[in-house]
Amino acid sequence: MSFLRRRTPSTPAGPDFDVLAMDPGDWPGNLGAGLLPAPDGSCQGVFLRYDLFGGRGPAMIIGNLPEGSPARDLAEGQIPFEVAQLLAALDMDEPVEVTETEDVPVMQGDNLLIVRRVKLSESRISCVQFDRSDNVLVTIASWDRPITDDLYALLKPLPAELFQQG
Repeated sequence: MSFLRRRTPSTPAGPDFDVLAMDPGDWPGNLGAGLLPAPDGSCQGVFLRYDLFGGRGPAMIIGNLPEGSPARDLAEGQIPFEVAQLLAALDMDEPVEVTETEDVPVMQGDNLLIVRRVKLSESRISCVQFDRSDNVLVTIASWDRPITDDLYALLKPLPAELFQQG
């Protein structure tokens, strides 16, 4: 993922890193974005919520968490932040745990990704994670849809203007 780079935003409202996700113009449903602020005002992560279910909950959440983000610090068996967001959006309050992880090599163009498949006690949730070359952790959590290798080809850096308040 060598095309990704750190950047400094013109306003502190957005992240200081590229956000890798699917272009909202390529997605037929509704898109929502959330920033994880730190007490000092810096951005500790971005998550994008893709809703295909007509307001009944998201089909997919893609998170980008930079190195040092507290949302990356998980206890053994604890679900990723994006999975927790997906469960909250779907109003599911049953406990879900990580049951297994598996590292799988995946090609994205000319880049080799080591994708970590996260298996959960709730089988309707698919979850994968990979680290980018700029140390941002990307997590994809999907409801009732498997995450296939062709999804990685759809991921691209989104423009910074998408995350700035105006």
